[in-house]
Amino acid sequence: MTCPEDFNFGWDVVSDPMRHHGTAYIFVPANGAPTPVTFGQLNDTSSRVARLFKDLGLGQGARAIMVIARIPSFYNVIVGAMKAGVAALPGTNLLTARDLEYRINQSGAQAVVVTPEHMDKIDAIGDRCPSLQHRIVAGTTERPGWISLPQRLAECSPLTRTEAPVTRARDTMLIYFTSGTTAHPKAVPRDYSYGFAHRVTGAHWMDLKDGDVHWTLTDTGWAKAAWGLLFPQWQCGATTVLYEGTPQFDVDRHLRLIADLKVSTFCAPPTVYRMFAQVDLTPYDLSSIRRSMSAGEPLNPEVIEVWRKATGSAPADGYGQTETVNIVGNTPGLEVRPGSMGKPIPGFEVHIVNAEGDICPDHEVGEIAIRLPTGLNPATAAVAQWPPGLFRGYEVDGRMVTDCFRHGYYFTGDTAWRDEDGYIWFVGRSDDVISSGAYRISPFEVESTLQEHPAVAESAVVGKPDAMRGHIVAAFVVLASGFSPSEELAKTLQEYCKTQTAPYKYPREILFRSDLPKTISGKIRRVELRESFENPPAP
Repeated sequence: MTCPEDFNFGWDVVSDPMRHHGTAYIFVPANGAPTPVTFGQLNDTSSRVARLFKDLGLGQGARAIMVIARIPSFYNVIVGAMKAGVAALPGTNLLTARDLEYRINQSGAQAVVVTPEHMDKIDAIGDRCPSLQHRIVAGTTERPGWISLPQRLAECSPLTRTEAPVTRARDTMLIYFTSGTTAHPKAVPRDYSYGFAHRVTGAHWMDLKDGDVHWTLTDTGWAKAAWGLLFPQWQCGATTVLYEGTPQFDVDRHLRLIADLKVSTFCAPPTVYRMFAQVDLTPYDLSSIRRSMSAGEPLNPEVIEVWRKATGSAPADGYGQTETVNIVGNTPGLEVRPGSMGKPIPGFEVHIVNAEGDICPDHEVGEIAIRLPTGLNPATAAVAQWPPGLFRGYEVDGRMVTDCFRHGYYFTGDTAWRDEDGYIWFVGRSDDVISSGAYRISPFEVESTLQEHPAVAESAVVGKPDAMRGHIVAAFVVLASGFSPSEELAKTLQEYCKTQTAPYKYPREILFRSDLPKTISGKIRRVELRESFENPPAP
């Protein structure tokens, strides 16, 4: 499967005449009835967006920040940018003015396309962003200096491919920023071949079929949207669900929508499956689901079994990064082993290696790495030679950083171990793994154990420096409603961990907190918790 040199997802997939009358997505507003949108409708509107970009002088190589929630404008703008050769930089709605300033200046973005609630943020930082030339709002406005997207699209004719710049597979199509759990967010450029490579994600891990209705629960600002709302689904003939949602997660509505929309393939983070497992699922018709997926952290067996009984489908874990497509997964027909990410996806040589690039023995923790073809340079390798969908380096201050490519591998920065049957078991980020005495301890495993106790609403586990052991396991715990911090409860949680997992993994220190520090994507900032030991607050 080789990506054509001139592949452009916007033109080659969305604009394909054979899809014109097919349903691209079903839009479900926060308060309203679902509305199907055809590829023909999306093609017309996205081509008008491409025309607008061209009229503004934003052509191939230009960059545009887009902060648009799960509404049709997300699809219109991101596909329109592809057609115009403009690199889109999606961002979550949780971005602050400071976050936006950082992203604009790091990328040199010439335009922003945002929904109305972000206009004040942009105006507050605009004078500090010298590259910013155009401000576009996905809504109506009379504010000076802003372009109303709906108004201008009504005036634009659709751009045709012959009028559009010629894009190549190696040209930058998207730029995502990592979530910054350990440092400032890094820019991850993704080229046009990345969209094509997601056929692997759709065919293997997601098992998408022509006619499927697929629903991935994700924010539009993260690469998970590329995985679950865009590239794999439409190339495999599936329709996506675009659910606007509400500030509070509505368990009942999500479960009812699965039945109403006849969702056949479903992907959600572990937190959602845990929420589903807390309610009685028998009143809901979930029979349309034939394939369920999860990613991000292991699901405990009890939750997997609850969902399997309700749907006949056990959530299949999978693994990949902003920097890759799906590279490890529980593929159809593979026995799901609770806690395991599965096995390497066909087309990728994935190994668990040490710092020198030597393959680790079974059951030894190392770093997840993708083997590279011998002698290839990330900057110059042809698309056909390079692993599908693998990025070629981070963009930092206008330069490419490629120190993650060494010893003939791409080092992911994530640690895991492999069992004797080839299954891979996630441990954590390489800088999150706790070395205590002679043991290497996964914070995720301890957290998962703690969160099975009814007193624990949320937890984060880190290593605390210790003169004797190097580090000890320390757990920051947010209590569930009805429980109060006490020394007695701390001891109870410690004893619980000793009985539920290997005793050496139990948290020797438990610290109760009202909340945990997180990135805007919801990932726990363990680096901040570790730093709290180095710089304790003043008494």
